Amino acid sequence: MGKGPGMATADIYTRLTDIMRDVFDDDELVAAPAMTAGDVDGWDSLSNLRLVMSVEKAFGVKFSAAEIGKLKNLGELADLVAAKAAS
Repeated sequence: MGKGPGMATADIYTRLTDIMRDVFDDDELVAAPAMTAGDVDGWDSLSNLRLVMSVEKAFGVKFSAAEIGKLKNLGELADLVAAKAAS
């Protein structure tokens, strides 16, 4: 099918952008590695939960509470998605 296991980083960010635009109802959002909750209006604990659940569903992965708690920015989330999607 494709280029082997895993997903290209660009593909992950494209899908994360779509997910974030839906979760935060903001068509101007563009997912970027350094992006944090402080960068997005309305990114609170509830929307964070919606974001994580949407990412899990979209990429067919599951995150543990410990994994989610360690994330510092969107780049780390993308790396975690890439690692899980490759396994």
